[in-house]
Order: sequence, then structure tokens, then C-alpha cells
Amino acid sequence: MSCPYQCSHEVERMCRVAKGVAHGPAPIPEEGKWVKSKQITDSSGLTHGVGWCAPQQGACKLTLNVKDGVIQEALVETLGCSGMTHSAAMASEILPGKTILEALNSDLVCDAINVAMRELFKQIVYGRSQTAFSEGGLPIGAGLEDLGKGLRSQVGTMFSTLEKGPRYLEMAEGYVLEIGLDANDEIIGYKFVHLGKMMEAIRNGVEPKEAYEKNVKCYGRFDEAVKKIDPRKE
Repeated sequence: MSCPYQCSHEVERMCRVAKGVAHGPAPIPEEGKWVKSKQITDSSGLTHGVGWCAPQQGACKLTLNVKDGVIQEALVETLGCSGMTHSAAMASEILPGKTILEALNSDLVCDAINVAMRELFKQIVYGRSQTAFSEGGLPIGAGLEDLGKGLRSQVGTMFSTLEKGPRYLEMAEGYVLEIGLDANDEIIGYKFVHLGKMMEAIRNGVEPKEAYEKNVKCYGRFDEAVKKIDPRKE
């Protein structure tokens, strides 16, 4: 059988030697099955990846739920750059419905999101997904579980100087209102408001002041603090 592609003169002159055993791809785990992946539609899984832009002033955490090579669900979380939030909005419209190969070769508006897509592509096609050994994978919508109550990203924001020490500004629990210090001026706890729950209550008709007060909590030994400070002002 002649080759359908152009060959060099040297190859044209060579005699044919029969190929031996045909080694197929190694099986990879995908949603509780072992799959010999040969094309994009053989890829399934839910996984996360992180990307960053060239100046490294911001980052993106991307979560994709892929079924038979097609993105069914996308969660785009960005940090550190105001422009990224608008890029994330556009990427959330672009990603669902594309194959992972299409998405890899699409402009997702922001370099950090493009890099995150690259990292996810590698994980998914190599079978390194979060659902590699979960039979049937996860349902569409599972990505929202990362956000918790009120559907807000888990954000940690801390600021610290050698001169004045650390300030906790935002924790997974919420927006930090005060940090509690012991007799040695060491942090032993903090008071916070859970913004997701507070906003959910306001949307459901609770008065803002009441919603705020009901969602103020303490963590650690805040009640034992000998000094309490506002980390944004003091």
C-alpha cells in the first residue's frame, strides 16, 4: 500500500519491513473505568487546575466537568486582577459545549485562564482527574460544591509587615472584622461575618442589620483576647 503523504526520495527507495505487535495506548482511569484513550471523545472527568498570567499579578482556578470529551460545566475563579473578573465572565460563556481540545485552542480572554486550561487538559487526557476512580463521575453542578454556603469562592487574604506583624483580612469563614490578641500581642482568634450567608439572608427578605448580626461569628479563642483590633485600621 502506497503512503498517502509525500515522502522523501530516501524513504521512497527503502524496502518495506513488516511492523510487529501493535502496541495500543496504556489504559487510564476515567470515572471508574479503564479507558484506552485514542481520541478526545474518550476523555471524561472532573478536575481542577490553576493558571497565572505572564506578569504573575493574578491567578485563576478553573474547574471543569468533562463528559465524552465535551465540557459540560465550568467554574472560573480569579484572584488579584480586576480585569480577570470580566475575562472569567467571558470564559464562562465560551467553555461549555467545547471539546477540551477546542477549549485548549480557544482564546479564553485572559492568560491566567488559558494557562489553567492547559493544566486541566493535561490532567484530563492523562486520567489524573478528581473522578478517576468514581464510577460514573460526578453530576453536572458538582463544581458548585467548592463554593459552599452563599456560593462564594474560598478566599484567604492576609497582610503582614516586619514592623507591625500580620493582619488577617479574609478567611474561608468570611470577612474578618476583628482579630484577638493575647497578653503577648499574638493572634489567638478572630471575629468574622460570613458574607455568603449574610447576602443570602438579605435576598430572602431579612433586614440587612439583622442579617449581618446573625452571621457574625468567632473563631479560636477570640473571647479570651485581652486586646481586639480592626485589622484594616489598627
